Amino acid sequence: MQATITITPTQVPELLLGLATVRPVFLWGSPGIGKSSLVKAFAESLGLECVSLLGTQLAPEDLIGVPQIVDGRSRFCPPEAIARDEPYCLFLDELNAATPDVQKAFYSLILDRRIGNYELPPGSIVIGAGNRATDNALARPIASALVNRLTHVHLRASSTDWLVWAAESGIHPWVVDYLIDRPDHLWSKPPKTEEPFSTPRSWHMLSDALHSFGDDLDETTLQVIVHGTLTPAHAVSFCGYAKIVRHVYGLDAILKGDASWPRRVEDRDLLYYLADAFRGRLIKELPANKEHVSSAVRQTAFRAKSLLVQLAEISVEVAQTVIADSSDDQPVLPAWFLVEAARDMPRLVEARR
Repeated sequence: MQATITITPTQVPELLLGLATVRPVFLWGSPGIGKSSLVKAFAESLGLECVSLLGTQLAPEDLIGVPQIVDGRSRFCPPEAIARDEPYCLFLDELNAATPDVQKAFYSLILDRRIGNYELPPGSIVIGAGNRATDNALARPIASALVNRLTHVHLRASSTDWLVWAAESGIHPWVVDYLIDRPDHLWSKPPKTEEPFSTPRSWHMLSDALHSFGDDLDETTLQVIVHGTLTPAHAVSFCGYAKIVRHVYGLDAILKGDASWPRRVEDRDLLYYLADAFRGRLIKELPANKEHVSSAVRQTAFRAKSLLVQLAEISVEVAQTVIADSSDDQPVLPAWFLVEAARDMPRLVEARR
C-alpha cells in the first residue's frame, strides 16, 4: 500500500486517541521505525494492557480457539490471551504478513470485536501494524474486505522526534551526537540484499552494544558491531566519527590549519567521515547566490578549495564525494563555488608543488 499522507511518531498518540478508541486502526511503516513501541506506549497512556499477537506466528485456531463441549453443545473457546474480562489493547503485529486463513480469522474480531461467543470488553481497542511490500519485508496482499475494516495510517521516520526520545531514554551519547550532525542517517531504505540497514531500531541496538562494552571497547570490536547494525556507508561514517571522539581530532582543526587530513590507509573511514562533514559544513556556510558572499565567506571558500586539493592528493575518490551531486534530494554545493573550484584547481595544485 502506497502512502498518500504520512505522519511522524509524535503525531501518532493524538491521532490514535481519536481513531483507535472508536474504530480499528492499521499502522503502516518501514521495519524498525518503532510501530510496536508506539502502540505499547499508547496503550500504557490509556491504562490498558497491550496484548500482542504476531501474525507470522499464528494459525486460525490460535484466534478462534478449539471446540469444547459445554452443556452438551460444541462451542469454540478463544485462547486465554484474548478472552479477558477487563478492557485491553489488542495489537495485531505483522497482520499483513499472516496467511490468508489467519487474516480471515481476524475479520469478526476487527469489525465486530467478537470471536465466536466472546466479545471484547467495552473500552478495548484493536490496532494492527505491518510493513509495506516495497520495504522488501514479508508482506502478503490484504483482502479488500479486511482493508475496508481498518483506518490506515502511514508513518515516516523523524530524526527530530527520535532525538527527543533518545535524549530521555539513555541512548549512548555517541549515537545522539552523531545523529544530531547527520539526521539523514537515522533511516535508510531497506536493501534488496541480506545486509544491515539503518533504522531507529538499529541505532538503539548499537547504543545498547556501546553501553554494554563500555569505554574499553577496542576498535576492531567497534567496527564489528557498527557494521553489523547499520547501512554500510553509515557504518563507515560512524566509525570515523568514533575515531574523532576518541582522539579529539576533528574537522575544525583541519579548517584552522592545526591538523591535516588523515593519510593512513587504516584511517580511511575517518577520512570519509571528515570529507562528509566538510561537505556538510560547506553546504551550510556557502550561500546559494554569489551576490551574498561576504569577505569572511570568501576566505572560507578559498580555504575550502585548498583543502579539496589536499584531499585529492590523498584520495581523488574521497575528494569527489565532497563536490558530487546528491542522489537523495539533499542540497548540493552552490554552483558558483563549483565553477570557481574547477577554475582555480590547477593553480592551487601548482602552488602545492
